[in-house]
Amino acid sequence: MSLPASELLATARQAAAHQHWPTHALYVVATPIGNLADFTLRAIHALTLADAVACEDTRVSAGLLRHLGLDKPLLAVHEHNEREAAERVLQRLAAGERVAYVSDAGTPAISDPGAWLVARVRAAGHAVVPLPGASAVVTALSAAGDGPLAGQPGGFVFAGFLPAKGRDRMAALQAAAAEARSVVLFEAPHRVETLAAELAAACPTRRVTWCRELTKQFEQIHATDAGASPAWLAAEATHQRGEFVVVLHALAPTAVADEALPEAAQAMLRVLMRELPLKQAVALAAELSGQPRNALYQRALAERDKAH
Repeated sequence: MSLPASELLATARQAAAHQHWPTHALYVVATPIGNLADFTLRAIHALTLADAVACEDTRVSAGLLRHLGLDKPLLAVHEHNEREAAERVLQRLAAGERVAYVSDAGTPAISDPGAWLVARVRAAGHAVVPLPGASAVVTALSAAGDGPLAGQPGGFVFAGFLPAKGRDRMAALQAAAAEARSVVLFEAPHRVETLAAELAAACPTRRVTWCRELTKQFEQIHATDAGASPAWLAAEATHQRGEFVVVLHALAPTAVADEALPEAAQAMLRVLMRELPLKQAVALAAELSGQPRNALYQRALAERDKAH
């Protein structure tokens, strides 16, 4: 943001002051994930109106407020004290205040703290006002080019940070590798080589988009097969620096169907499709084979498309 703080606050006020800003309300404010220019005018104005700012790390949030030319009481609400700190926020809301909640970067209550606080505020009958903005999850997905309009299964799974080690990590990794939909993972730089090696072993042909330092000066987005990921990371030291968002691309419908169905069920389906409409063929194949109707339907669609 190149505007002086006073001009920025004035611009935000002009853009958002006419909207409804209730008291007795918690404002869940998304903050930039790296580039300060991604701060929305509405979020900035919410912070000017807030009587207090609850935050994941008071040092990080104090710097952000200084950049905006604001000075607000800060309440530490992080993963280690969220339940106790929520009660202090509730006291302020009951007194008629507006409290903004921000995490260190991005949208609160997704991977960062805030979900417990939001639930407690709602349970107490106070308003929760979300102010959308930057999200590392959505930013990475938008750059991956993966999803239903690209011909892939709809929806995605946000897995966040996998467990650091042991059986829990392997179970989470195997679940991600088996998931047909897109899967979004977070990873720290000191574990990114390990993650690449694990994905290469678990699903070597699956497409992966590695998003490094999103929105920052040295942002890098690289798509490759999981099997080739360790070599890409090792090619340059810079490839391993910074925070990572990793997108495992959705499995193609044909891959899902082929993986889920025995060959005998697929052969039966092909025979039935020669004699019956698609939906009837799928229904009869499901009844005779005991295989999932959805997997058979996906296989039938793939067979039909191949025939045309």
